[in-house]
Amino acid sequence: MSLDSVEEWQEQLDVEKFVRRIRDTVSELRAEEFWQQWKNQLLVSTSPSRPSDSIKAGGQQDKDTEATVRQQLECVCYGLGSFSSCVSARYQLSMLLLLLDAADIPLRDCSLYDPAFSVAEKDILRELGLTVLTENEEGKRLATKPTLFYLMHCGKALYNNLLWQNWNPHCLSLVTIIGNCFSGIRERTIERELKRDYSYISKAVDLCEERLLPCPSRLVDVFSDTAIITFPSDRLNKLPSSTWTDSPEPQYQHCSDLEIILKQTPVLDSPETGLS
Repeated sequence: MSLDSVEEWQEQLDVEKFVRRIRDTVSELRAEEFWQQWKNQLLVSTSPSRPSDSIKAGGQQDKDTEATVRQQLECVCYGLGSFSSCVSARYQLSMLLLLLDAADIPLRDCSLYDPAFSVAEKDILRELGLTVLTENEEGKRLATKPTLFYLMHCGKALYNNLLWQNWNPHCLSLVTIIGNCFSGIRERTIERELKRDYSYISKAVDLCEERLLPCPSRLVDVFSDTAIITFPSDRLNKLPSSTWTDSPEPQYQHCSDLEIILKQTPVLDSPETGLS
């Protein structure tokens, strides 16, 4: 066997090993009591509106309608981290796989991005059936259909960018976030700085509905301060139109610790001056 073949075989072996390890962690979490509570909260948060009585009378038609709506869900995950070297990130990835299964979201409809992913980690994610994004979206993903955003322990700028991109009643109503509790972010951040640098989080705290998710003490570093965050349409539609009109893109000029890796801007070559 040539050296190249040995290296390719070793890399494949490592991918298979990590896939098995992740599946073992999925099985471990599935047996935990708190998982059932996460699952129930997710299903409540993402369940479609109940059909009219005329449709409900159909019984099976009601189930088919609900299944069709659930199938329309997609998922986006940012900021997972290096799950091959970080135990917390591996548990968070395993929980993501459980949530996808519970919400009937096909694995291929879950897209992940983190600039920290290694080549091998991207291979592992693809082996699991997930979709790996190639572009740093900085969290600025427009929700055009019901979308679950999985943002575990991400920086405030990522949440703020996501909210800005979807800052209208229609798009926000399509957004479900599993991540840091917004009310907790407000409590831990100086009010003046939150309104200046993360204005969309500041405003969203009063617009959203948060359901805190339980966390066992042994996994406090993995799942603490996590909530399911939704934006009920009836609440959004009651707000004055001025809520949505002034929505400038976040700039973060005053943030020294931004907690987000920004997209690389290509550096243009300097024009030739013609001087010798």
